[in-house]
Amino acid sequence: MKKHLLLVGLPGAGKTTVGRIVAERLHAGLVDIDTILIRKEGKPIAMIFAEKGEPAFREMERKEVEAALAHPPAVIVPGGGWAAQPGALETAKAAAYVIYLIARPETATARAVPSGTRPVLMGGDSEAQMEELLKAREPFYKLAHTTVHTEGREAEQVAVDVVRLAQTNAGW
Repeated sequence: MKKHLLLVGLPGAGKTTVGRIVAERLHAGLVDIDTILIRKEGKPIAMIFAEKGEPAFREMERKEVEAALAHPPAVIVPGGGWAAQPGALETAKAAAYVIYLIARPETATARAVPSGTRPVLMGGDSEAQMEELLKAREPFYKLAHTTVHTEGREAEQVAVDVVRLAQTNAGW
């Protein structure tokens, strides 16, 4: 039976970019949770964070992932902090094959910071903040079914690995 693919990892690990390629290659839908929340709220993620706070944002994110998991299998891309919410990954693993896209903090920072849209990296030393995020979140990320390294690889190369895993382990 086909399962959802759910990509987790740090901001800047390549979840959205790789997710787009994988969805296209598998002829699957892409459920980008941040995009859904931006559309529903009518404002950027940073503004949602600033106005409602991180706990409210994480609750909105949790509800959207749960809704996506209730629909036909797709490639689901939550924000980097979703997986670190208690019980989130354990619940999702019943309906989804979860892949942790691994990126070193300095690489993830280089990819994430130029966009200027990552509220958890605003103000201060972004690389140090990313290292702290990794320390806090990696125990959760490691609950994924498997990992794919993104270091020194193009998104296309990472997507090849993710597609292969989807075909081998998630019924695609």
